[in-house]
Amino acid sequence: MDKQSFLSDKKKIVVTLLIIIAYVISTGVSYALFSKKQPPQKTKVVSPAGVPSEIKDGRIAFNGDLPKTEPCPLNGVLYSKEQRQWWEKHRPLGVMIENHQESRPQSGFSYADVVYEAVAEGGITRFLTLFYCQDAGIVGPVRSARTYYLDFVSEYGDYPLYAHVGGANTPGPADALSQINSYGWSAYNDLNQFSIGFPTFWRDYDRLGRTVATEHTMYSTTSKLWDFSKSRELTNVDKDGSLWDEGFVPYSFKDDVSLSERPAAQTVHLEFWKSYSEYFVDWIYNKAENNYKRSNEKAIYTDKNNNNAITAKNVVVLFMQESNAYDGYENNAHLLYKTKGSGNALIFMDGKEIKATWRKDKRTARTLLFDSSGLPIKFNRGNIWFEILPTTGVADAK
Repeated sequence: MDKQSFLSDKKKIVVTLLIIIAYVISTGVSYALFSKKQPPQKTKVVSPAGVPSEIKDGRIAFNGDLPKTEPCPLNGVLYSKEQRQWWEKHRPLGVMIENHQESRPQSGFSYADVVYEAVAEGGITRFLTLFYCQDAGIVGPVRSARTYYLDFVSEYGDYPLYAHVGGANTPGPADALSQINSYGWSAYNDLNQFSIGFPTFWRDYDRLGRTVATEHTMYSTTSKLWDFSKSRELTNVDKDGSLWDEGFVPYSFKDDVSLSERPAAQTVHLEFWKSYSEYFVDWIYNKAENNYKRSNEKAIYTDKNNNNAITAKNVVVLFMQESNAYDGYENNAHLLYKTKGSGNALIFMDGKEIKATWRKDKRTARTLLFDSSGLPIKFNRGNIWFEILPTTGVADAK
């Protein structure tokens, strides 16, 4: 190689190195500048229906600006077509959430389509929360099954998903775990933490920010529960290809009354057991929002997930005959409610009280509600909160 060629090659190498160095420096400067100025990007996911959505506060949230034309089958709330594509890929999910004073604030109520509340034992109420049209994120603390909640969750199609941590199993009429087996739910739509475990369920000893007993620490998420159900061939269809809602009877819904038709105020006071004031409930009407805010012992109920106050668009009081199971369980604590048959009811919506009756023909039948003229009740579009009171319970509105 002659001297001129050598110098020419050397010059090319130097130029190339200078270009590389300049690129590295400019890239580093650009990253430093934009990493400070650009807001963090939200994590994107794609739902099973192929609908773009965002992970927000541990849950799948849809674009709220899209046209809302699709009614949720459970409570009539209107959502977007994209959200409907998402919910139609799974089936209703019932989750047992406790109400012991040490379990509050609970997680997930804000996104429940329907809630049932009844005394579980010792005057302490418990909730069956139904999720279908919204993802709640974290739900809990999750607790055990009781026989009358099985009757309510059975209204939501064949093989409704039912999440709980064990349950009453003393031989007799309150033996919920044996009943689950007799219904053909075991190891299928029954999502018992005893047989599933981590990571679908987990214990969080720090979530409530204070020391609580172990029984108040079990949580899951609606997404994890729906995802687990897929492994058992349960989506919107069962293993035989039958749609969950083939026999489902939806309620009728209406729009809110105008602001001028709403009263200035209404408070609904409920007493499940008269000597257990810790579990008395007040539903306080909000004229502007046309809903009821839940209060217990003068404290507003909130959702741990978002710190929002718990509200209901419709509060339905069902008076049912309560009795002890007399199954030999400690302190005769197991209860029964006469969920099948008929009885009196009170419905609170639009700031008004409606005297009504309820009827449920069998375990899998819908609980139907009729006004004093015998016509089916039309609910407001929004979440429905069923309060199951013994016939001796108190429901007072003023």
